[in-house]
Amino acid sequence: MPFGNPGVFSYIGKALKRLQIMEPLKHECGVAMIRLLKPLEYYQEKYGTWMYGLNKLYLLMEKQHNRGQEAAGLACIKLQANPGEEYMFRERALGAGAITEIFGNVHANFKELTAAQLSDAEFAKRCLPFAGELYMGHLRYSTTGKSGISYVHPFLRRNNWRAKNLALCGNFNLTNVDEIFADITACGQHPRKYADTYIMLEQVGHRLDREVERLYKECKAEGLEGMDITHAIEDRIDLTNVLRTSSPSWDGGYVICGLTGSGECFAVRDPWGIRPGFWYMDEEIMVLASERPVIQTALNVPADSVHELLPGQAILLNKKGEMRLAQINEPKQKKACSFERIYFSRGSDMDIYRERKLLGEKLVDPILKAIDYDVVHTVFSFIPNTAEVAFYGMLEGFDNYLNQLKIKRIEALGHKPSHSELEQILSQRIRSEKVAIKDIKLRTFIAEGNTRKDLATHVYDITYGSLIPYQDNLVIIDDSIVRGTTLKQSIISILDRLHPKKIVIVSSSPQVRYPDYYGIDMASMEQFIAFKAAVALLEERDMRQVLEEAYRKSKAQLGLPKEEMVNYVKEIYAPFTDEEISRKMVELLTPAGTQAKVEIVYQTLDGLHEACPDHTGDWYFSGDYPTPGGVKLVNQAFINYMEEIYQF
Repeated sequence: MPFGNPGVFSYIGKALKRLQIMEPLKHECGVAMIRLLKPLEYYQEKYGTWMYGLNKLYLLMEKQHNRGQEAAGLACIKLQANPGEEYMFRERALGAGAITEIFGNVHANFKELTAAQLSDAEFAKRCLPFAGELYMGHLRYSTTGKSGISYVHPFLRRNNWRAKNLALCGNFNLTNVDEIFADITACGQHPRKYADTYIMLEQVGHRLDREVERLYKECKAEGLEGMDITHAIEDRIDLTNVLRTSSPSWDGGYVICGLTGSGECFAVRDPWGIRPGFWYMDEEIMVLASERPVIQTALNVPADSVHELLPGQAILLNKKGEMRLAQINEPKQKKACSFERIYFSRGSDMDIYRERKLLGEKLVDPILKAIDYDVVHTVFSFIPNTAEVAFYGMLEGFDNYLNQLKIKRIEALGHKPSHSELEQILSQRIRSEKVAIKDIKLRTFIAEGNTRKDLATHVYDITYGSLIPYQDNLVIIDDSIVRGTTLKQSIISILDRLHPKKIVIVSSSPQVRYPDYYGIDMASMEQFIAFKAAVALLEERDMRQVLEEAYRKSKAQLGLPKEEMVNYVKEIYAPFTDEEISRKMVELLTPAGTQAKVEIVYQTLDGLHEACPDHTGDWYFSGDYPTPGGVKLVNQAFINYMEEIYQF
């Protein structure tokens, strides 16, 4: 495969390495899309405003603000516009208040209007920006280390042919940007930026251009002229052709949304089903979002009316508002992201709520072992806020355990129990308290370094008097332990102030051992406490050759096609049990001077799969990447670590 200027790619490769080393853990993005199926007058009459679609977009975005607190943007297409009139609008903003800012800017266009003008749908369609039938919103957490307004979705590709105009946004990350960049430059294209979103925009845009040009020739051959050609193209355009010719090379997890200037819209999901997408449609509206419950809430519809976009599938609506589902790419083995269920998605989803409870319930047995089965002298709590549901599941599991103990104690009496005996046995309860309270958030203006570290120790507060000092164990559950930074800098120290006999830190997810490259920015090896623990064990046991051999194997396959690569990072963990790695983590994370004994209990992979059976994408924990690009990048991340951090 041709790779253009080697010097350019050398520079890019070094830059990407630096980003992988320096960039902190971030989340993923969120998308929302709306297609109104009635004229604006309809919504003015029924709902009292032609801004029905705009208002629903605000709700969809605000309800998903957890997915992107770095930036936000929206795009709007107006179906009815004369030549010379704008029909494609966009607003973008940076920062945690971006949603408020972009909608504030949109509404600023209407502040000088009279009440009569503001309620006139016909006037709005004719004269006002953002008074359209198609809307698309995006919430951004950068996963590439690139920031600034120029990297905020939606991205626009403009043209004097209405059908060639394209707005694109997505929740995604591609693993093979280098290959795609090489492909499109080999075709003679000259992308303006080396960034996955721009490259996807140009890919889709290029195929859209070809589709329009194909239809132009077809219409000319039929003798059509002038605006008749434009209208015929817009009536006949088929975006399935565009998506099927532009997306097969995309290696990664994605839900990509697009609007054209002529009024088509689409959303397409990756063939592995890594990233989520849900849609709803009735006679008034079509809605798509990254999460099901936000659609339920925004439109007040039941869960069974909201449909999941299937792997490799696209939902498309033409200019007339006619919807169709199309299989764009052949579906692969479904590897829907399990971290979506553990942490990122809204817990109000009925399935996610049940799964998170089950994750907590499945930790009962290892917790019992950690506290030596002493539930009488144990207080249970959670780390706010995402671990709360798993905490409820854990409590239910312990309630069931305690009920069985009560039955055995009653049966062991050997006689009909007296009232006092029953009272004494049945009065035992699982002791749960809200021990940890997250009462402040460190702002970005607080610099890294010693000052921030000192402040970080006070992010959490504790409920004093919530346990008996030196007698009670404290079990506290979190959704996941990735870097362990907060545990070391804050949580363990502050929990120790309560003087528990033992602190048991519980993770509802398994050990996070491997980077993610599909939309959640965990790009480098050295940030994972599990990896640090494995390396420390190898050094401690004089097994450095395992690191060196894994490095040599990874290095040797750099010239291979990504489809032939093997994840040799797995060999770093192979010599040790999960328990050995957890014990080493405790050593690395426990601050000096901690009085309580500390233990970390992790969810098992089997427990994860039992709790989340339909979301088998567990590469964070297992190293089993669903796409070849993931294997390629994890090996490169390990090579980067060995050459630039470990420096053996």
